[in-house]
Amino acid sequence: MKVLMLGWELPPHNSGGLGVACYQLCEALSRKDVDMDFILPYKAKHNISFMRVHAAQPSDIFEVIKSGIAYDSYKYVYADGHEEYSDIYSQVQLYEKAVSDMSKNLSFDIVHAHDWLTFRAAMRIKQEKGCPIILHVHSIESDRAGGNRGNPLVRDIEETSMLYADSIIAVSEFTKRRICAEYGIPEDKVEVVHNSVDRCAFEPPSSENAYHYIKMLKQNGYKVVTNVGRLTVQKGLVNFLQAAKIVTDSLDKVIFLIVGAGEQYQELIMLAAELGIGANVIFSGFLRGKEWRDSFSIADLFVMPSVSEPFGITPLEAGFYGVPSLISKQSGVSEVLNNCLKVDFWDINEMANKIVGALREDSLRDTMRESLERELNVFSWDVPASKVKNLYFRHLDGAYA
Repeated sequence: MKVLMLGWELPPHNSGGLGVACYQLCEALSRKDVDMDFILPYKAKHNISFMRVHAAQPSDIFEVIKSGIAYDSYKYVYADGHEEYSDIYSQVQLYEKAVSDMSKNLSFDIVHAHDWLTFRAAMRIKQEKGCPIILHVHSIESDRAGGNRGNPLVRDIEETSMLYADSIIAVSEFTKRRICAEYGIPEDKVEVVHNSVDRCAFEPPSSENAYHYIKMLKQNGYKVVTNVGRLTVQKGLVNFLQAAKIVTDSLDKVIFLIVGAGEQYQELIMLAAELGIGANVIFSGFLRGKEWRDSFSIADLFVMPSVSEPFGITPLEAGFYGVPSLISKQSGVSEVLNNCLKVDFWDINEMANKIVGALREDSLRDTMRESLERELNVFSWDVPASKVKNLYFRHLDGAYA
């Protein structure tokens, strides 16, 4: 079975969880004898052996502006994390034409496209070749806009392509409901395939944590609450800081470590200062590698307060580093993760109460950590990959069964 994969990023040149999910799903599919060509909008070294990776443009990663999955639909994030404003639609159009040209020299049975940036290219290939297309929805525009409608042009692309697609994969029941409600897509056209994690993909924490200052604070009785993600309205960080203010009124020794970059960076720094908790909040900026891993392992509690999170892999990543989580009920991961605390993103007082309770009760965190360890042992990309391969079969009339 030959599949043409269309995606906007892969590690290590990824701005978020989309690239990680694409990589790990494709790796699992390759173990099930799925042959894949993956087309990216940029040229870079990936050292991937389980599929062929192609560049839609001949330029390198710093010359072709790469979108951070367009959380505000016109901002780009480079591989090193710095940001620029430009016209994303011209990049999408260039990608569409390049994919169309490249597809003439590639052999494939089906097209699998990830998120709206690649959907136009998928539709064009279906028009030209008549092959089935599957659209994998990791988020929709209203998610990225924090529950608002967002950019009308992006919404038009999403709606048109979903109506035109042969099948749609949603990363959660939460996302499936949003797709069907907002775009009028029949429920039987949308297949839910939850994201997952593989333990073998995680490097163990190093013995020497990069956060020496925070480590010293912990030795003096401080507790650490970590959040990792884009600093954007979708992630609910304004509510998180307001909850943090309530927490600091109850606990003297607590530090909030916020890891990531995004358009709310300055706004959140100012809000922390206005709330009088500037001394308790550390903004690390965009991180990769050891510093990224250490931001999990140094935490006592991980918090994901997202307003609208189609899946949200970070609580699973935190769990692999031995850290329990408090997560938003408005997330896909809340459907599959049981051993964690859950709260409505808007309930600031309850969020604060649960943070305080978890930080005060070492035994509670220990119990959550032990239960989470057992739960994570059953997570694997094998089941999602099997569901995706079965979906391929359905659209190929069982030719490969």
